[in-house]
Amino acid sequence: MTAQEDAVLMQKTPSSAANRRRRFWRHLSKAPISAWIGIVIVLAYMFVALFAPWIAPHGETEVVGGQYDPWGEQFLLGTDQLGRDMLSRMIYGARNTISVALMTTSIAFIIGTGLGLLAATVGGWIDQLLSRIVDVIMAIPQLIFALLLLSIFGTSIISLVLIIAVLDSTRLFRVSRSVALNVTVLDFVEAARLQGEGTLWIMTREILPNILAPIIAEFGMRFCFVFLTIAALSFLGLGIQPPTADWGSMVRENATLINYSDITPLLPAGAIALLTIGVNFIVDWFLHITSGLKE
Repeated sequence: MTAQEDAVLMQKTPSSAANRRRRFWRHLSKAPISAWIGIVIVLAYMFVALFAPWIAPHGETEVVGGQYDPWGEQFLLGTDQLGRDMLSRMIYGARNTISVALMTTSIAFIIGTGLGLLAATVGGWIDQLLSRIVDVIMAIPQLIFALLLLSIFGTSIISLVLIIAVLDSTRLFRVSRSVALNVTVLDFVEAARLQGEGTLWIMTREILPNILAPIIAEFGMRFCFVFLTIAALSFLGLGIQPPTADWGSMVRENATLINYSDITPLLPAGAIALLTIGVNFIVDWFLHITSGLKE
């Protein structure tokens, strides 16, 4: 076969990237209505988070009215205990809460998955040491452990992100190590070892691509748990600190309105619940299409 014929054949043969895109759109077209609901919810939240400064009618910390002004034409969702517009605070809260949760989950994903792959690939005393450390950390309730560490190291955004990421990485460690152990015993991994490939190569090129589906699904689940943990810490006063808008702290700041049959404090709580439901819908759909099950 000539070089020209090779070029023509390569042009006619779709690339792997094109095949992946085609499979993605095929799966998306066949997605159940629950998955579409989840996608719409997540995209709406992402849009609000990205364009918060242009969508919000007032500034994040701007005092524009009286204390606890009622819902009306001027303030659609009323004002909080300092006279700040609740709608604007809700919009900015989406950007702050989601960005912190996403950053925390990403760091936890890198730490947990990396150490889990290392433990499964190397084995021996490294596996035992890492597993026992993870067991000790997981033996302590996460919220209580986070409260203890935040009271020691402070409640800055950096401390909050790093502490929650380290604590949550233990869950990703257990999942990645478990699925990686099933891959390390396969023939192609043994062949890579016999060829003299290094540990990092085997982890990233041989094992990781074959366990991505459950790891990505777990990433979505961990995002929900991290999101709820940060909101809970903010509600308790040790999460994202004022005057930064955060849905968890907004529930605490306006909780007194419940005594007057005002549902305003339930709005940020509802926003947290709705995003969690949307992400879970997408994760359920992703697990279904990657499991190989058919209708």
